[in-house]
Amino acid sequence: MFTPTISPTNNEALGALLDRAINNKTKPLGSLGVLESLAKQIGLIQNSREVALTQPAILVFAADHGIVAEGISAYPQDVTWQMVENFLARGAAINVFAEQNNCELRVIDAGVNHDFGPRDGLTDRKLANGTHNFAHEPAMTHATCEAALAAGMVLAAELDGNVVGFGEMGIGNTTAAAALMHKLTGIPVAQCVGAGTGLSAEGILHKQRVIEAAVVRHATAIEPFDVLATFGGLEIAMMAGAMLKAAELRKVLLIDGFIVTSALLVAARLQPAILDYCVFAHCSDENGHKQMLAALGAKPLLNLGLRLGEGTGCALALPLLHAAVNFLNQMATFESAQVSEKSE
Repeated sequence: MFTPTISPTNNEALGALLDRAINNKTKPLGSLGVLESLAKQIGLIQNSREVALTQPAILVFAADHGIVAEGISAYPQDVTWQMVENFLARGAAINVFAEQNNCELRVIDAGVNHDFGPRDGLTDRKLANGTHNFAHEPAMTHATCEAALAAGMVLAAELDGNVVGFGEMGIGNTTAAAALMHKLTGIPVAQCVGAGTGLSAEGILHKQRVIEAAVVRHATAIEPFDVLATFGGLEIAMMAGAMLKAAELRKVLLIDGFIVTSALLVAARLQPAILDYCVFAHCSDENGHKQMLAALGAKPLLNLGLRLGEGTGCALALPLLHAAVNFLNQMATFESAQVSEKSE
């Protein structure tokens, strides 16, 4: 399996230059908080003191999951394709937030169990009509999983801009994400599963038991790629491939909620340096996301009680990236503004 080679961003000389530039702005040291570390991170990603955000885009990957046959979702599988139609009609939350922030939105059919036909605004990369039911067999063959990763890499390479956010749609994908989380972090399944689209306490317990039984059935899946093929989704695998390529191309990666972070978890196990390129938009209200972020050493920008997916957290966090870049580029220094610095 081919994975891009990702270079760490630990350029000490550039980091020191960015620190000086940030600290010389007309403000007390550290007073812009997370925006300061964000500005420095973007500078290190772009390998430059002169930072810019160009043509931000959010990729929303959609696919179906065979595991829904086990009754692990509060909604029927048809909701996946119906929500894709909603995206195409510009009626979803992600459409509203992306337009509000002048952000390109691309909707990708990675494996929806529906024939859309040629449609404006829909990128067709369908590899199958959903995954197999991992309660009984691996979700994907190795060949299909490799094809999904490769397709994601091509999609990321096609983007003109230097900021890419990730979103998803797929009934059943919180179950896949929880299984990936458990297998790749060792956190107990009970702490990984949540309500998803709105399961009752009884439904959550059933979901937990389905995953636990599948983990026993597929005990030999240990390496990250095997885990992805066994428990993942076509949208999760394609997203992981896009993340890996985007980081290789030194783009800023905006990471959304629980399912998107599970894709990153796989990508980070394959190429740990990818984390240097990631800005974590928010902490989801989905049970397990906080612990998944902790396992990655991630500090999210926002905590708004979101658990919608679609990349909505990415769109809402985008203004903070603009603020970080703009203060670094436009804010006066003590010298240029003729403002006295702190007394020794």
